[in-house]
Amino acid sequence: MSDELIYLDNGDTTKIDDEVLEYMLEFYKTSYGNPASLHQLGIDADENLSEARQKVSSFINCNGDDLIFTSGATESNNLAINGVANFYKDKGKHIIISTIEHSSVREVARRLIKSGYELTEIGVDSEGFLDIDLLEKSIRPDTILVSIIYANYEIGTIQQIENIGKICRDKGVFFHSDAAQAFGKIKIDVIKENIDLLTFNAHKMHGPKGVGALYIRKGISLSKMFEGGAHERGIRPGTENLPAIMGFAKAAEIAYRDFDKIDSYVCGLRDLLATKLSEIDHIFYNGPKGEHLVNRLSNNVDFTFQFIEGEAIMLHLTLRGICVSSGSACSSKTLEPSHVLTAIGLKHEQAHGSIRFTLSKYTTEDDVLRTAKNVKEVVEILRNMSSFNPEVHSELNNENAVTFYKR
Repeated sequence: MSDELIYLDNGDTTKIDDEVLEYMLEFYKTSYGNPASLHQLGIDADENLSEARQKVSSFINCNGDDLIFTSGATESNNLAINGVANFYKDKGKHIIISTIEHSSVREVARRLIKSGYELTEIGVDSEGFLDIDLLEKSIRPDTILVSIIYANYEIGTIQQIENIGKICRDKGVFFHSDAAQAFGKIKIDVIKENIDLLTFNAHKMHGPKGVGALYIRKGISLSKMFEGGAHERGIRPGTENLPAIMGFAKAAEIAYRDFDKIDSYVCGLRDLLATKLSEIDHIFYNGPKGEHLVNRLSNNVDFTFQFIEGEAIMLHLTLRGICVSSGSACSSKTLEPSHVLTAIGLKHEQAHGSIRFTLSKYTTEDDVLRTAKNVKEVVEILRNMSSFNPEVHSELNNENAVTFYKR
């Protein structure tokens, strides 16, 4: 394995910012009291917690009282969906999600079916954009919750959140959005965008792991998932992880302090990598492109390499010191094709041939150029190992189709 590591899996998690880590260490050393305690260390911890809550909430334009801290986006998603479903079950039992939600939304919503709830999953187009007209038509008098991912973790598609939020608000339906990938990369305004519940976390933007948040619009009640103390308004009991929360606030401060500079820099690298990889035969770009590129996450590049396995590409790149994700993204250790990629119309074999590259502020132009060079070499090696020749063994289904296996 190469000693010079190139990390392009920032959609999974990111390297913690040195400034964040240094800031956190001080709280590990000096602010170890329980914020719920009434002695001086507890009071100091509570003041620090309040400061962090105000700071984090300011970046989504909400009041600190409307924000609770959790262990991460998975817990926030579970709490939002189960919490609304249980508390408002007498109002209705119909929930709507998209077909490209993270498993911490999709599987939670699907499990509720066993408890008598009905679930509608709204499809997306070939670039991952939600069918908003179908969403509006699917809302029923007994619909209690719509949950749509803000920006997709695999193909980078940013949804029209403000429009979706307005539809839900006009129809009196709660709107939850999973912004785990969006927070820190997009300027979010929960008031302007009519968002009732928002999930986000720290470790996707160079903050610590194990800490996240859930915005809950004032007036909305949630059934809690755990019993315990009065922490986090009693909705999420358990002593707060104060150093991590302080690191969360510092990471958010840095992300939005340097937002324009980082966004421009990473977008440039994203487009450079996409351009270089596009020189390879028999591949195609997944997610928004062309005039829709503005609605793609700044750090996301996802390609399908036809006629070869994404896992094989990933393992070869790993041996060369390059970290990426295969077509299953968060389920990279399974053989299941990505439901996101199949939702945008890819065949299973195409989904298995996909690789996600996710960049960060620490990615350099040299990283991008070396990655593109190595991917070209790996693809050539793998295709030379195969007896399958695309020009001989594939055909066009129609004039607009890409080549594929002959029937």
